[in-house]
Amino acid sequence: MERTPEGTPVGVDDPYSVAGVCDHLTSDGRCRLALRHSSVDSEFAAARAADDYACHVGETDDWQACPHYRWTTSDTECARCGLAEIRLAHEETRPLLEEHHLSYPDDHGTSHELTVSLCRWCHAKVHRSFARIDDDASPGPEAIAERETRRAAEQQEFGFQSARERSDR
Repeated sequence: MERTPEGTPVGVDDPYSVAGVCDHLTSDGRCRLALRHSSVDSEFAAARAADDYACHVGETDDWQACPHYRWTTSDTECARCGLAEIRLAHEETRPLLEEHHLSYPDDHGTSHELTVSLCRWCHAKVHRSFARIDDDASPGPEAIAERETRRAAEQQEFGFQSARERSDR
């Protein structure tokens, strides 16, 4: 299993098997990084410009071949147990979901940014044990309790109270 620089497991053997389409890829198959941020890597941008900014990975899906490949999740539920995020406006509560990094610098100092969403309980299990991201897992009792507490607060916010009811308190 892949490990962080500190030696803790990341929950997968091959991070690229979990990762999706590059964040820089536009809907028409061009490289957004080369189009909009050519100063990041001018040689790379020039090569993409010569090919009408086409993504050089193309149909192969060999994302490791691209020096600027990046995939950051936008999921709103835990990739391991399915716990859904519930954020309450105007409250400084810790999020239920955290970004879990799958890729770390190798011996040559190169890496790609690859992340998945994990609830904080699954995140701890992955780093502290041999738990895997693709395990068939269910949310634990602490996670369910926290989610339900937030859900109740959310439902209370949606409830209607007349001005008279509010002033009677």
